[in-house]
Amino acid sequence: MTIAHEDIPGYMEAMTMPFNLKDRRVLDQLAEGDHLQATLVVAGLKSFLEDVVVTRETVDPSSNVKPWVEPKPGDEVPDFKLTDQNGKRFGFDRYRGRVVVLTFIYTRCPLPDYCPLMTDNFAQVRKALISGPESTAQLLSITVDPEYDTPKVLRDYAAAHSAGSEQWDYATGTKDEAKQIATYFGLQYWQEGDQVIHGLRTAIIGADGKLVKLYRGNEWTPNEIVNEIRSIAAAPSKSN
Repeated sequence: MTIAHEDIPGYMEAMTMPFNLKDRRVLDQLAEGDHLQATLVVAGLKSFLEDVVVTRETVDPSSNVKPWVEPKPGDEVPDFKLTDQNGKRFGFDRYRGRVVVLTFIYTRCPLPDYCPLMTDNFAQVRKALISGPESTAQLLSITVDPEYDTPKVLRDYAAAHSAGSEQWDYATGTKDEAKQIATYFGLQYWQEGDQVIHGLRTAIIGADGKLVKLYRGNEWTPNEIVNEIRSIAAAPSKSN
C-alpha cells in the first residue's frame, strides 16, 4: 500500500512511498484517503507495518487510476541507451546473444526489502551462475535516481556490495532515459527530496532480445531466476 507519511525521526523524512503490511487482511478495510497510525518494523532484509490503526476519511469518487501497460512475454525489448558504471554509453544490443536479467534500484534506498534486497538477490544469482554453462547470462541494475547515481557512485555501490562488474553492469543515464526504460517495464517512480518513491520490476530477456518474464514485486527468489535462466539455456538443445 502507498502512504504519505510524516517524518520518522532519525530514519527518513516525510514522503509518499509503498509499504508492506504484516497482516494483509488490513487491506480489505482500507480506502483511499484513510489516515493510519502504525509501527514500521525493519528486520534484516524485510520491512513492514504492524499495529495499524485506521481513521476513515472520505474517498474521492473522481479518482480514476488507469492500469499500467506492461510488455508481454515475446515482446522485443527496444534498444534503450544508457551509461554503464565505467562511463561508457551502450545500448541493449550490447547483450544480444545473452540472457539478461535486469532490475531497478537506487543507491540511497532506505528500505531493506527494496533496492538492497534486489542487489543481494542479484549477488546470489551471479554466484550460482558464474561457474556453470549459463555463465554468459548478464545482470543489469538500472538506477531510478540518475542525477545522484553517477557512474562513480554506482562503481562505489557495486564495490560495497561485492558486486564485481564481470557479468553484472550498473547503468545510469539522463532523467529521460531512465524514465523511458522504467516506463516500458511498467515501473512508476517519482522524486521526493533525497528519496525516490518507486515500485519494483525485474525482467528476464532472452538471447533474442525478447521479454521472457516480468516480476512485479520482491517475492521472487534467486533460485527462481537461476532456474529460469537454466531453462532458457536448455531450450535450444531440447528443440533439436
